Amino acid sequence: MATALSTQPQDHQQSPPPSPPLKVDLEGQTKQAPEQEVEVVDFSKRAQWLRAAVLGANDGLLSTASLMMGVGAVRKDPKTMVITGVAGLIGGACSMAIGELVSVYSQYDIEVAQIKREDRNGALGAEEIDARKEKLPSPWQAAGASALAFAVGALVPLLAAAFVKEYKVRLVVVIAAVSMALIGFGWLSAVLGKVPAAKSASRVLVGGWLAMGITFGLTKLIGSAGV
Repeated sequence: MATALSTQPQDHQQSPPPSPPLKVDLEGQTKQAPEQEVEVVDFSKRAQWLRAAVLGANDGLLSTASLMMGVGAVRKDPKTMVITGVAGLIGGACSMAIGELVSVYSQYDIEVAQIKREDRNGALGAEEIDARKEKLPSPWQAAGASALAFAVGALVPLLAAAFVKEYKVRLVVVIAAVSMALIGFGWLSAVLGKVPAAKSASRVLVGGWLAMGITFGLTKLIGSAGV
């Protein structure tokens, strides 16, 4: 009897109420889905473009400075030196643009021909063909970037010489400005190429000094010989 009384309350125990069903916020999920999309950026292509721009600016800097130093070896007036630099800037920028345009157009034609060969049997879809063509380099964009980079580099010696009338001071100012720019371009090229910065900058600097010195010396020698 005692056992029955002790077990009777257990038989009348109520089970806990069921937990409410989970509500799925489908609308919230659809709103958050676009925020989870991550845009993939090809940083290797950006590094290639930046490296090409640095090399183009270095070419403009060094070629224009050497040309100005060569003419400055036989003509001491600032007008002649500056006009020579302007001519070097225009001619060099046009040369860089045309060379880059021809080169990139050749690469573009080769890539397009390769895509057409692969799609000869209809293996590629229209969307895939368009996507692959969009990834190809733009010849006109490359030409404009090369010309702009060359002009930016050529402006350094031009601005350094434009406001100095004294001949020897002008030469020193041009050499100093070009040297600082060479160190900067050498350091930036080293960072992009992941090589020691000091070694790269010193190599670019010494090369620039040699180019300007040889141009100045040979032009001075030819001018003194009366040729």
